[in-house]
Amino acid sequence: MPVFAFRNAAMEGETFFDMIVSGEVSVEILLENEYAVVVSDINPQAPTHVLIIPKKKVERISEASSDDAYMLGQLLLTAKEFSEMRELSGFRLVINNGRQAGETIPYLHVHLLSGRPMAWPPG
Repeated sequence: MPVFAFRNAAMEGETFFDMIVSGEVSVEILLENEYAVVVSDINPQAPTHVLIIPKKKVERISEASSDDAYMLGQLLLTAKEFSEMRELSGFRLVINNGRQAGETIPYLHVHLLSGRPMAWPPG
């Protein structure tokens, strides 16, 4: 299994998520494994709203490559791990891609929302 570095030096421009992953800023880490960190969203849209941030930086899902497939799968498994840890009965996963979709930080991450009924279609 590949082990990803905390930062991808090829990426330019540091974001708040870069600083979380590198430990430059102090935030409460709810869960951490070798692939990702889970933190609370600062603008929660549900009683449980966390961000699953990969340790390998990819700016957005549309820029991911086949080399990122394992890491992308680990993000979903981290969501499962978090949901089991918190005994969530249901949850929604969201990935925003581009400003029109609500992306505010150019660093791929997964939102996990739970604790309230979710309408369909979203947004």
